[in-house]
Formats: sequence, C-alpha cells, structure tokens
Amino acid sequence: MEEQIKEALDEIRPSLQADGGDVEYVGLEGDVVKVKLTGACGGCPMAQMTLKNGIETLVKKKVPGVSSVESV
Repeated sequence: MEEQIKEALDEIRPSLQADGGDVEYVGLEGDVVKVKLTGACGGCPMAQMTLKNGIETLVKKKVPGVSSVESV
C-alpha cells in the first residue's frame, strides 16, 4: 500500500514543483496518509485546498482503502 501511495504522490509532484512546492510522504496511520508540504506549499494560504482537492483526491482514487490525507 505504501508503494502505491508513493507512486500517486509522484504523479502529482510535478504540478507542485512547477509552483515551487513539493510533497513528502511521512507515513501511514491506519487508513490515513501523513504528508508534509514543503517549499512554497509549506506557507501557501491555498495549501489546505491543494492537500484536499488535489493530493487527497488523487491518492484516494489510486489507492483503495485510504480514507484521508493529512498534513503534519
């Protein structure tokens, strides 16, 4: 499951990097993926929307069993 999560994050990474940010996989707690937004994403006021509407949507679509993605 972790490998599928990392692959999904790799899919969205180029979009984040184009805006000067990135996402780092931290771990999995039950069915909740923990990530860290870095670079420009770390302090962006739109980071929560990016996390939920972009990253979480893609990860949940690609990895059955994930209930949510949270930033740590």
